[in-house]
Amino acid sequence: MKIVHIITRLILGGAQENTLITCKVLAQRGHDVTLITGPALGPEGELFEQARGQGYEVVVVDRLRRAINPVHDAISYIELKKLLRRLRPDIVHTHSAKAGILGRFAGWALKGQWGKDVPAVVHTIHGLAFHPYQNSALNKFYIAIEKSAAKRTDSFISVADAMTAQATAAGIGPHERYATAYSAIEEDDFLRPVSPGRRAEFRRKYGIAEDAVVLVTVARLFRLKGHEYIIESARSLAARFENCVWLLVGDGNLAEPLKRQVRELALEDRVKFTGLLPPSQVPLAIQSSDVLVHCSLREGLARTLPQAMLCAKPAISFDVDGAREVVNENTGRLIEPKNVWQLVDACAELIEDESLRERLGKNGRESVMAKFAPETMVDTIEAVYRTLLQSE
Repeated sequence: MKIVHIITRLILGGAQENTLITCKVLAQRGHDVTLITGPALGPEGELFEQARGQGYEVVVVDRLRRAINPVHDAISYIELKKLLRRLRPDIVHTHSAKAGILGRFAGWALKGQWGKDVPAVVHTIHGLAFHPYQNSALNKFYIAIEKSAAKRTDSFISVADAMTAQATAAGIGPHERYATAYSAIEEDDFLRPVSPGRRAEFRRKYGIAEDAVVLVTVARLFRLKGHEYIIESARSLAARFENCVWLLVGDGNLAEPLKRQVRELALEDRVKFTGLLPPSQVPLAIQSSDVLVHCSLREGLARTLPQAMLCAKPAISFDVDGAREVVNENTGRLIEPKNVWQLVDACAELIEDESLRERLGKNGRESVMAKFAPETMVDTIEAVYRTLLQSE
């Protein structure tokens, strides 16, 4: 098959990592794959290096940006149509909000020009633009756009069943057009044990004692990622447990406000910020920790949850979106969103009980290995493609 993937930008993020793995595995299976993306603008870091030499072409559309801009968006739409007309794909597969709208409209407009009902148009829902934490008028606007784009979508792929439920409840496409493909992880780096020496060296770098219980968070320092709840919980927990440390992995526009919150609570010695780490260092950060804590208020299904489980680490998560599809009483703890006291209790339970951490971690690893393997995800995606093309 000739396949074109379109994503807004190749920053460090779950949707981007998912897309790169999909493109790589499809290319390895002999498909002709092109990835179209905008420039990687923003403080999150970029993934262009990971896309090089993987058997597929990468094309950058300079005006394809995350922010709504009628001029940039119109130019990007025209450029996407030109590229698709030149590439003549069997499948146009879009990701993220902006690329998902422009790419689907462009692909649908070209249907039938180089074959009956091709290109088939597929969209992956990594997360939804509408959510309870923004005003209702904006949510209605996003839902209206998504409903319009859904009419130009042959199939949807969700990264969690929760995404399908939320989208169809909002009237975005019929349920029978949806399939779930959990967002794949390059598992070897997370499954490979880290030597005691590397673990000790990593801890020393951030001033963490070898016997400390480390609660790690891997997330951009952005609004709705929930770091403020983690820091607030640390105030209570730090007074109870002398041997626990919080490690916040990531960067973003809330870095300074969060560091200020830590200073105001006099927690500088207990809460450590790594800043932006390259993806290759994330497995080491998790392996050098003891518990993953994830307090995002909206997330399709946070990749850091199965990543931690692959490292045999238990996960504590707010019960939002797809989290409950991997976190349960056998693999970690699910807690009510924004409930700091529940967060404190869950963290305290795992800080106190090393054998419980080990048991939950072992269960978590066994539960996610097959579900989040790249081959599993791409098998589902490829089956969707074949079904669409066979039906034409």
